[in-house]
Amino acid sequence: MVLKKDNPPSRGIHELYAQDASKADKLLWGRETNPLARRGFLTKGSLLAMSAAVGAAIPFAYLMPSGLIPAAFAEDEEPFTLEGKDGLIVLNDRPVNAETPAHLLDDEITPAKHMFVRNNGIPPVKEKIDPNTWKLEIAGEACENPTSFTISELKEKFKTHTYQLQIECGGNGRSEFVPSASGNQWTTGAVACPTFTGVRVRDVLESCGIKDNAVYIGYYGADTHLSGDPNKQPISRGVPIKKAVQDESLIAWAMNDEDIPYLNGYPLRLVCSGWPGSVSGKWLTKIVVRDQVHDGKKMESPSYRVPKHPVAPGTEVPKEDMQIIESMPVKSLVTFPKSGINHELAKPLAVRGHAWAGDFQVAKVEVSNDFGATWKMVKLQAPVNKFAWQHWRTELTFPEIGYYEVWAKATDRKGRAQPMVVPDWNPKGYLNNACHRIAVQVV
Repeated sequence: MVLKKDNPPSRGIHELYAQDASKADKLLWGRETNPLARRGFLTKGSLLAMSAAVGAAIPFAYLMPSGLIPAAFAEDEEPFTLEGKDGLIVLNDRPVNAETPAHLLDDEITPAKHMFVRNNGIPPVKEKIDPNTWKLEIAGEACENPTSFTISELKEKFKTHTYQLQIECGGNGRSEFVPSASGNQWTTGAVACPTFTGVRVRDVLESCGIKDNAVYIGYYGADTHLSGDPNKQPISRGVPIKKAVQDESLIAWAMNDEDIPYLNGYPLRLVCSGWPGSVSGKWLTKIVVRDQVHDGKKMESPSYRVPKHPVAPGTEVPKEDMQIIESMPVKSLVTFPKSGINHELAKPLAVRGHAWAGDFQVAKVEVSNDFGATWKMVKLQAPVNKFAWQHWRTELTFPEIGYYEVWAKATDRKGRAQPMVVPDWNPKGYLNNACHRIAVQVV
């Protein structure tokens, strides 16, 4: 399934910055950090070193924040190959986890071949999956009439709905946290926004009867634990009833009007958009209606939890001081052009991408080409439905030849904006919504 490279390239620069960003700045460029301004002081020699590394002069070098790896070096991996996928970068092969380079997420509706893969266990054997006999069980102590449905019965008994729904891994962006957090070192590509077709969770649960004491749902899938122990669950998470019964929460059998891809949950999955992707269970076999917060695997602390209050980097946080992640933070992505392009000085540069904000809507997106010193408002489209990402576009001009970074910053309707640098550190490296940036050489 996975084609590995014989000699993967060194990621030494990433290791240096992960260990100590300020020291890396000094070692690589001779740049001293100003802790108050959070920007680095570049001597003539260090500016020459950085300019040589990126291959051009850097007009706004004096505005560059300290501790950031130049975007020109951010994507130095060659893609692996996965069944049904194209161009994804594999971070782990047991279980399979793979992200999508930002420029491959340029479509308004994410194609199946560019949908990222985030697995916790081993998927069921594809050849043994029969959608005609696949069953979904509805049960739990807060379910009045436990029932099982085949996929055909779900289609016959309940109204079908299709929505474009954004899904993002809670650890997307983890690679930027310092000190580093354990887990897959996602950069920006653990996000997608395809269409899903299925029936509403609410309709199915109501047909089985939701007791008055119901507070949560949990899911179970047909994937198996990495140990091979059938008594262990790789993951079993869930959401509060109020989230489960939203119109857009689906039990889905199709993605982009075709079967859900095997690695993304074929033949049946849960989709609860706007929250960490881990609540949208794949290879779905069972939903339980609970009279308490679901206590399945990876519901326990510190999994998919963050500190209730900000903590210093590297702090050990007691379990009781952690809270479950719910709505994901506001975020944006530059999907065109691809990072590292050469661009002619006299021409405007077309730039575009997407923005999303968990349970909320994006109010505005701005871009900068001077390391966040000034910002330009872009044209932002409304979402096609709730929980779909929003597309944005603009054109930029550059004052002179040299190395630039284009940064994107989204703000939601509650006024919460993306930070320019990595936000509050947390032990598991969740919820990094720092501005996305790409490198541009103006020639």
